[in-house]
Amino acid sequence: MENGAAPTAKPVIVAIDGPSGTGKSSTSKAVAAQLGLSYLDTGAQYRAITWWMVTNGIDIDDPTAIAAVAGKPEILSGTDPAAPAITVDGVDVAGAIRTQEVTSKVSAVSAVPEVRTRITELQRSLATGAENGIVVEGRDIGTTVLPDADLKIFLTASPEARAARRSGELQGADVHATREALIRRDAADSSRKTSPLAKAGDAVEVDTTELSLAQVIECVVTLVEEKRAGK
Repeated sequence: MENGAAPTAKPVIVAIDGPSGTGKSSTSKAVAAQLGLSYLDTGAQYRAITWWMVTNGIDIDDPTAIAAVAGKPEILSGTDPAAPAITVDGVDVAGAIRTQEVTSKVSAVSAVPEVRTRITELQRSLATGAENGIVVEGRDIGTTVLPDADLKIFLTASPEARAARRSGELQGADVHATREALIRRDAADSSRKTSPLAKAGDAVEVDTTELSLAQVIECVVTLVEEKRAGK
Protein backbone atom coordinates (compact mmCIF):
# COMPACT_ATOMS: atom_id res chain seq x y z
CA MET A 1 0.00 0.00 0.00
CA GLU A 2 1.08 3.61 -0.50
CA ASN A 3 2.95 5.51 2.20
CA GLY A 4 3.90 2.24 3.87
CA ALA A 5 0.49 1.98 5.52
CA ALA A 6 -0.35 -1.39 7.02
CA PRO A 7 -3.03 -3.25 5.08
CA THR A 8 -6.34 -3.30 6.88
CA ALA A 9 -7.78 -6.67 7.78
CA LYS A 10 -10.21 -7.78 5.12
CA PRO A 11 -13.86 -7.98 6.21
CA VAL A 12 -14.80 -11.55 7.02
CA ILE A 13 -18.17 -13.23 7.20
CA VAL A 14 -18.18 -15.75 10.03
CA ALA A 15 -20.97 -18.34 10.28
CA ILE A 16 -21.49 -19.96 13.69
CA ASP A 17 -24.03 -22.77 13.80
CA GLY A 18 -25.08 -25.34 16.36
CA PRO A 19 -27.98 -26.41 18.58
CA SER A 20 -29.30 -24.52 21.62
CA GLY A 21 -27.16 -24.34 24.74
CA THR A 22 -23.78 -24.64 23.05
CA GLY A 23 -22.85 -21.03 23.80
CA LYS A 24 -23.53 -19.71 20.30
CA SER A 25 -24.98 -16.33 21.27
CA SER A 26 -22.54 -15.51 24.07
CA THR A 27 -19.58 -16.59 21.94
CA SER A 28 -20.75 -14.80 18.79
CA LYS A 29 -21.45 -11.51 20.56
CA ALA A 30 -18.12 -11.57 22.41
CA VAL A 31 -16.10 -12.45 19.30
CA ALA A 32 -17.81 -9.72 17.26
CA ALA A 33 -17.22 -7.13 20.01
CA GLN A 34 -13.59 -8.14 20.47
CA LEU A 35 -12.79 -7.99 16.75
CA GLY A 36 -14.92 -4.98 15.80
CA LEU A 37 -17.37 -6.98 13.69
CA SER A 38 -21.12 -6.68 13.31
CA TYR A 39 -23.28 -9.41 14.89
CA LEU A 40 -26.52 -11.06 13.83
CA ASP A 41 -28.61 -13.45 15.90
CA THR A 42 -30.69 -15.19 13.24
CA GLY A 43 -32.65 -17.12 15.85
CA ALA A 44 -34.00 -13.82 17.15
CA GLN A 45 -35.44 -13.13 13.71
CA TYR A 46 -37.30 -16.44 13.72
CA ARG A 47 -38.47 -15.73 17.25
CA ALA A 48 -39.62 -12.29 16.10
CA ILE A 49 -41.76 -13.62 13.27
CA THR A 50 -43.11 -16.30 15.63
CA TRP A 51 -44.00 -13.59 18.18
CA TRP A 52 -45.85 -11.72 15.41
CA MET A 53 -47.77 -14.88 14.43
CA VAL A 54 -48.79 -15.54 18.06
CA THR A 55 -49.72 -11.89 18.69
CA ASN A 56 -51.87 -11.79 15.57
CA GLY A 57 -53.66 -15.05 16.31
CA ILE A 58 -52.25 -17.06 13.41
CA ASP A 59 -52.78 -20.82 13.79
CA ILE A 60 -49.26 -22.14 14.44
CA ASP A 61 -50.41 -25.66 13.51
CA ASP A 62 -51.43 -24.53 10.01
CA PRO A 63 -48.38 -24.07 7.73
CA THR A 64 -50.61 -22.65 4.98
CA ALA A 65 -51.88 -19.91 7.29
CA ILE A 66 -48.32 -19.09 8.37
CA ALA A 67 -47.08 -19.02 4.78
CA ALA A 68 -49.88 -16.65 3.72
CA VAL A 69 -48.72 -13.91 6.12
CA ALA A 70 -44.96 -14.55 6.23
CA GLY A 71 -44.28 -11.37 4.28
CA LYS A 72 -46.35 -9.05 6.46
CA PRO A 73 -44.29 -8.21 9.57
CA GLU A 74 -41.48 -5.67 9.19
CA ILE A 75 -38.49 -7.07 11.09
CA LEU A 76 -35.49 -4.85 11.75
CA SER A 77 -32.35 -6.28 13.36
CA GLY A 78 -29.60 -4.17 14.88
CA THR A 79 -26.11 -5.59 14.38
CA ASP A 80 -24.27 -3.96 17.29
CA PRO A 81 -22.93 -6.83 19.44
CA ALA A 82 -23.19 -4.64 22.55
CA ALA A 83 -26.91 -4.01 22.00
CA PRO A 84 -28.42 -6.34 19.39
CA ALA A 85 -31.84 -4.68 19.10
CA ILE A 86 -34.78 -6.19 17.22
CA THR A 87 -38.12 -4.64 16.35
CA VAL A 88 -41.27 -5.90 14.64
CA ASP A 89 -43.45 -3.23 13.00
CA GLY A 90 -41.61 -0.65 15.09
CA VAL A 91 -42.16 -2.49 18.41
CA ASP A 92 -39.13 -3.48 20.51
CA VAL A 93 -39.51 -7.24 21.00
CA ALA A 94 -36.07 -8.08 22.44
CA GLY A 95 -37.67 -9.32 25.67
CA ALA A 96 -40.99 -10.56 24.32
CA ILE A 97 -39.39 -13.05 21.91
CA ARG A 98 -37.68 -14.92 24.77
CA THR A 99 -40.89 -16.09 26.45
CA GLN A 100 -41.65 -19.79 26.79
CA GLU A 101 -44.70 -19.35 24.53
CA VAL A 102 -42.55 -18.13 21.65
CA THR A 103 -39.80 -20.69 22.38
CA SER A 104 -42.29 -23.56 22.21
CA LYS A 105 -43.62 -22.44 18.82
CA VAL A 106 -40.53 -21.23 16.97
CA SER A 107 -39.59 -24.61 15.47
CA ALA A 108 -43.03 -25.01 13.87
CA VAL A 109 -43.00 -21.50 12.41
CA SER A 110 -39.40 -21.66 11.20
CA ALA A 111 -40.04 -24.97 9.42
CA VAL A 112 -42.40 -23.25 6.94
CA PRO A 113 -40.49 -22.70 3.66
CA GLU A 114 -42.02 -19.26 3.01
CA VAL A 115 -40.84 -18.10 6.44
CA ARG A 116 -37.31 -19.38 5.83
CA THR A 117 -37.16 -17.72 2.41
CA ARG A 118 -38.25 -14.39 3.89
CA ILE A 119 -35.85 -14.49 6.83
CA THR A 120 -32.96 -15.84 4.76
CA GLU A 121 -33.25 -12.84 2.42
CA LEU A 122 -33.09 -10.51 5.44
CA GLN A 123 -30.04 -12.32 6.78
CA ARG A 124 -28.15 -12.24 3.49
CA SER A 125 -28.75 -8.53 2.99
CA LEU A 126 -27.48 -7.75 6.51
CA ALA A 127 -24.41 -9.96 6.09
CA THR A 128 -23.39 -8.58 2.71
CA GLY A 129 -23.96 -5.01 3.89
CA ALA A 130 -21.62 -5.30 6.91
CA GLU A 131 -18.65 -3.15 5.92
CA ASN A 132 -16.23 -4.46 8.54
CA GLY A 133 -17.40 -8.08 8.47
CA ILE A 134 -19.97 -9.87 10.60
CA VAL A 135 -20.52 -12.85 12.87
CA VAL A 136 -23.80 -14.56 11.97
CA GLU A 137 -25.11 -17.23 14.34
CA GLY A 138 -27.88 -19.72 13.79
CA ARG A 139 -28.62 -23.26 12.67
CA ASP A 140 -28.30 -23.20 8.88
CA ILE A 141 -25.95 -20.30 8.22
CA GLY A 142 -22.99 -22.25 6.86
CA THR A 143 -25.14 -24.67 4.88
CA THR A 144 -27.95 -22.51 3.48
CA VAL A 145 -27.89 -18.81 4.35
CA LEU A 146 -24.21 -18.02 3.73
CA PRO A 147 -22.66 -21.09 2.07
CA ASP A 148 -19.75 -18.91 0.89
CA ALA A 149 -18.95 -17.58 4.38
CA ASP A 150 -15.22 -17.02 4.91
CA LEU A 151 -15.22 -19.11 8.09
CA LYS A 152 -17.76 -21.66 9.31
CA ILE A 153 -17.82 -22.91 12.89
CA PHE A 154 -20.15 -25.57 14.31
CA LEU A 155 -20.46 -25.54 18.10
CA THR A 156 -21.52 -28.74 19.86
CA ALA A 157 -21.88 -29.91 23.45
CA SER A 158 -23.40 -32.88 25.26
CA PRO A 159 -27.18 -32.66 25.93
CA GLU A 160 -26.40 -32.67 29.67
CA ALA A 161 -24.03 -29.71 29.45
CA ARG A 162 -26.43 -27.79 27.23
CA ALA A 163 -29.37 -28.44 29.56
CA ALA A 164 -27.37 -27.31 32.60
CA ARG A 165 -26.42 -24.07 30.84
CA ARG A 166 -29.88 -23.39 29.53
CA SER A 167 -31.63 -24.13 32.84
CA GLY A 168 -29.14 -21.77 34.48
CA GLU A 169 -30.19 -19.10 31.98
CA LEU A 170 -33.82 -19.87 32.78
CA GLN A 171 -33.14 -19.31 36.49
CA GLY A 172 -33.52 -22.69 38.09
CA ALA A 173 -35.59 -24.45 35.45
CA ASP A 174 -35.74 -28.25 35.79
CA VAL A 175 -32.57 -29.59 34.15
CA HIS A 176 -34.20 -32.87 33.09
CA ALA A 177 -37.18 -31.09 31.54
CA THR A 178 -34.84 -28.63 29.83
CA ARG A 179 -32.74 -31.50 28.45
CA GLU A 180 -35.86 -33.20 27.04
CA ALA A 181 -37.01 -29.91 25.47
CA LEU A 182 -33.59 -29.36 23.89
CA ILE A 183 -33.56 -32.86 22.43
CA ARG A 184 -37.06 -32.32 20.99
CA ARG A 185 -35.97 -29.00 19.48
CA ASP A 186 -32.86 -30.62 17.98
CA ALA A 187 -34.96 -33.37 16.43
CA ALA A 188 -37.43 -30.89 14.96
CA ASP A 189 -34.71 -28.60 13.60
CA SER A 190 -32.53 -31.43 12.25
CA SER A 191 -35.37 -33.25 10.49
CA ARG A 192 -37.23 -30.36 8.86
CA LYS A 193 -37.22 -30.47 5.06
CA THR A 194 -36.20 -26.83 4.56
CA SER A 195 -32.71 -25.84 5.71
CA PRO A 196 -32.29 -28.31 8.59
CA LEU A 197 -29.82 -27.85 11.42
CA ALA A 198 -26.66 -29.41 10.00
CA LYS A 199 -22.92 -29.03 10.05
CA ALA A 200 -21.43 -27.72 6.81
CA GLY A 201 -18.83 -30.00 5.28
CA ASP A 202 -16.15 -27.30 5.54
CA ALA A 203 -17.05 -26.15 9.07
CA VAL A 204 -14.66 -26.31 12.01
CA GLU A 205 -16.35 -28.24 14.82
CA VAL A 206 -15.76 -27.01 18.38
CA ASP A 207 -17.04 -29.20 21.23
CA THR A 208 -17.77 -26.84 24.12
CA THR A 209 -18.78 -29.51 26.68
CA GLU A 210 -15.57 -29.23 28.71
CA LEU A 211 -14.71 -25.64 27.83
CA SER A 212 -15.45 -22.43 29.69
CA LEU A 213 -17.10 -19.61 27.76
CA ALA A 214 -13.80 -17.70 27.82
CA GLN A 215 -12.01 -20.69 26.26
CA VAL A 216 -14.61 -21.01 23.51
CA ILE A 217 -14.35 -17.29 22.73
CA GLU A 218 -10.56 -17.49 22.63
CA CYS A 219 -10.71 -20.46 20.27
CA VAL A 220 -13.10 -18.74 17.86
CA VAL A 221 -11.21 -15.42 17.97
CA THR A 222 -8.03 -17.31 16.99
CA LEU A 223 -9.82 -18.99 14.07
CA VAL A 224 -11.19 -15.64 12.83
CA GLU A 225 -7.83 -13.90 13.17
CA GLU A 226 -6.12 -16.68 11.20
CA LYS A 227 -8.75 -16.34 8.48
CA ARG A 228 -8.34 -12.56 8.37
CA ALA A 229 -4.58 -12.97 8.08
CA GLY A 230 -5.12 -15.23 5.08
CA LYS A 231 -3.81 -18.42 6.70
